[in-house]
This record gives sequence, C-alpha cells and structure tokens, in this order.
Amino acid sequence: MNKTIPQTLKILFKKYKKSRTTLNRMRSKPDPFKVLIACLISLRTRDENTEKVSDKLFKVADTPEKIIKLPIRKLEKLIFSSGHYKKKAATLKHVTGEIMGRFNSKVPATREELLSIKGVGPKTANVVLAFAFNQNVIPVDVNVHRVSNRLEWVNTKTAEKTEPILHEIIPKKYWKEFNSVFIQFGKEICQPISPWCSRCPVEKFCPRNGVSRNR
Repeated sequence: MNKTIPQTLKILFKKYKKSRTTLNRMRSKPDPFKVLIACLISLRTRDENTEKVSDKLFKVADTPEKIIKLPIRKLEKLIFSSGHYKKKAATLKHVTGEIMGRFNSKVPATREELLSIKGVGPKTANVVLAFAFNQNVIPVDVNVHRVSNRLEWVNTKTAEKTEPILHEIIPKKYWKEFNSVFIQFGKEICQPISPWCSRCPVEKFCPRNGVSRNR
C-alpha cells in the first residue's frame, strides 16, 4: 500500500469534509428513489447542474408513479440542461418501470438487485447504498477514478476497476465521505486539465501522474 495514503487522506478530509455534493446533501433526508434519479441525472454533468435539474424535475414528479406518467417529451424538456437528455430520459423511464414492476415501487437496498436493473451501474448502485441507505461503500465516479490514479494509489483504466482496490486500501472510517471529498478536491484543485498543483494541499505526496501541464 502507498505509505502516503493516511497522510493524504487526513489533509484532504480536514479541508473538504464540510463540502457537500448534491447527492451527499440528500443524505440528511434520504429518499432512495430521488437519490437514484438524481444520480442518473448527474452522469456527465456538473454537480451544480445536477442540483438544478433534479429540483426542477422533482417539483413536477418525485415518485415512480409520477415519473412513469410523464410524457417522454416533457421529461426530456425538464432534464434538457443536464446534457444527453434523450438517453437520460429513456433511462429514467426504464429504471422507474423496473422499480415499479419488479420491486413494488421501492428502490432495492442491495448491490446485486440494483445492478440487475439495466441502466444502473456500479457507481450509481454505490451512491444509492451510501446516500440513501447509509451503507459503508465508496462510490467511484470519474473524479475519484482520475485523482486516485494521479496519486498512484491505483493503476487502472476504468472506475469499475478502481472501486474494489479503493475498498482494499482506504481505511473504512473514510469510506462514507470519500466520494464527496474527492469530488470537491477534483473540481477545485485536481482538475482533469491543468490542475492547480501550486495550490494543492497534498502536492508533496503527488507524483503528478499523467499531468502534462499544471498551474
């Protein structure tokens, strides 16, 4: 295991633990269905956009029954600004239908059942388990995957391959907040292109793996 991991985690959690992503904020009053839908909306869009689009949708439809009744064109319009709106609308309809038909309108609380729904991947499943059901797992998105590789904690090509390794090397006390801390760090400092290495609180522990330009 990389010997700098404990020191890096301590610094990052001290600085970013109070940061809250849209999905993490939903943890205070968890509604599993709304967490699932917000997570599906969040794919390939910024966190602040996820919040706006989710709030807009939930004012119109916030239950499986209401979303399934929405005309597809209206659903597309409501989530338009999240990007990839046609594909996302089709996914929301399909996933909602599965929740209603197979799980009696209740979002399942196991990884196996969530992954059995087409359109729900490992990251989405773990987000639901963590933020809706308070289970101790690490959701791995593109930010978590990128930063973990840049720090050379892992050497993987996909988020799916990063996840099990992080579960092995990250102390469990950090699991619940790991996703939100690394998302915030990835947004503010460790950006995909030209990261702010000069401002990085853990720069001395970073090999700058894959960084061609930095600020």
